[in-house]
Amino acid sequence: MQQQLEGTPVAQASAAKQRPGTTRTLLKGTEGGAGTVRRTVLPGGLRVVTETLPTVRSATFGIWVGVGSRDETPVLNGATHYLEHLLFKGTARRDALEISAALDAVGGEMNAFTAKENTCYYARVLDTDLPLAIDVVCDMLTGSLIRPEDVESERGVILEEMAMAEDDPGDVVHDLFAKVLFGDGPLGRPILGTQETVTALTRDQIAGFYQRRYKPENLVVAAAGNLDHAKVVKLVEQAFAPVLAKSKGHPAEARRGHKAVRTAGRAAVLNRPTEQAHLVLGVPGIPRHDERRWALGVLNAALGGGMSSRLFQEVREKRGLAYSVYSYSSSYADTGLFGIYAGCQPKRVEEVLRICRAELARVVEEGITEEELRRAIGQISGSTVLGMEDTGSLMNRIGKAELSYGHHLSVDEMLGRIAAVTLDEVHAVARDVLGAHRPSLALIGPVNDRRAAKLADLLV
Repeated sequence: MQQQLEGTPVAQASAAKQRPGTTRTLLKGTEGGAGTVRRTVLPGGLRVVTETLPTVRSATFGIWVGVGSRDETPVLNGATHYLEHLLFKGTARRDALEISAALDAVGGEMNAFTAKENTCYYARVLDTDLPLAIDVVCDMLTGSLIRPEDVESERGVILEEMAMAEDDPGDVVHDLFAKVLFGDGPLGRPILGTQETVTALTRDQIAGFYQRRYKPENLVVAAAGNLDHAKVVKLVEQAFAPVLAKSKGHPAEARRGHKAVRTAGRAAVLNRPTEQAHLVLGVPGIPRHDERRWALGVLNAALGGGMSSRLFQEVREKRGLAYSVYSYSSSYADTGLFGIYAGCQPKRVEEVLRICRAELARVVEEGITEEELRRAIGQISGSTVLGMEDTGSLMNRIGKAELSYGHHLSVDEMLGRIAAVTLDEVHAVARDVLGAHRPSLALIGPVNDRRAAKLADLLV
């Protein structure tokens, strides 16, 4: 492999512009190689990105797939998550028990998750067992049998998972809010699918989705820990050899998406006999490539990101209206959302909603204070660094950065972007995001139609 040094993100070419068969150093680590990030593009378009940390005794290996629930048609809703389950059911080399037993025997951890725009399969092991993790996970990704009997048995498992999720209104309300904000479009549909779509999905539909989407050019292999980049590349190349031989692709550019339909000022209420009412109040947000994301992150921390935030203080500390209250921001390729969640006694919904609306209006009108800015920057900086203390978090960071952005920022550069946020930038993003739309509402709790109509009026 030819190696080229690319020391800063400014100089980083995306993988789509990197010649297959070459390796580039994207970020230079400290003396001894700690934190060094390298990327190799294999023939066929498969990307291998690693971060070397010789001071640890573990390694996490993952394969990121650039496909999520938003890539499904309405008929295929839930297919991505269904496929995630099926890849653990067996290959030509291992059955389901052998897949799980291989990692259990060395004390490793293996799992997967499906999101709106990506899917990830990963294993965390001792550094000496990294070759085993690579072999098992790559075998799952390239050699899944997707047998009809496994499709049927796993259908019941997924329906039970959906039933379990339905029993947690604190989770369901976020799916309801996505539907309120994005309607019947791909981002508004649930990741798990619906009982109707999951029940109707066939083996051929799922296998076809797998064959169309799980191609080398759409995959990013990411590994972090005590590892040697060249050895990881060699093992991955061997594991993917049959697939790469058939592929003529080049690495896909970072997803930019299609303009998602967004709505504002809508309300959806599910009348359920729960002990608490669960609500999400929010507005459309910004795409992940938007440079205002740094200021929005600071705004989120000040508004509802911790115990000293405005929402926590106003709703919980001063009035005792809720145990859990927070704000959050989610960004996708072409849009995003900003929401406030609260769980409270049903009789207090109106009061909580009024306070949340008042705090949104106040931050749009006045921005935040110098003290709130300092505290929010400190909070985000600390959580950023602490969140990178294990190899799993590092694998997630480099894998998602490669798949979603096509370039990598060092920790210092991220901290620098956060520290550079100003009061004016926070105020501007508050006006642009929180002040641009009437908020929408999703609520689950014992609320009849008459009361639901009155709650909707509070959004005006």
